[in-house]
Amino acid sequence: MAEHNEVAYTTADGNDYPAHEQTYEGFIKLVKYGTAAVIFIVAMMAIFLT
Repeated sequence: MAEHNEVAYTTADGNDYPAHEQTYEGFIKLVKYGTAAVIFIVAMMAIFLT
């Protein structure tokens, strides 16, 4: 049976944590500004389409 003492991703070669963190930060910015854009569009629709 396989040994499960260590988590594989912590010991795997080639993990690029700075790139991972940069991608995550970019995703958070995308979600933040995307949400703001949708709120702005809905507000403009409420103002001009009524």
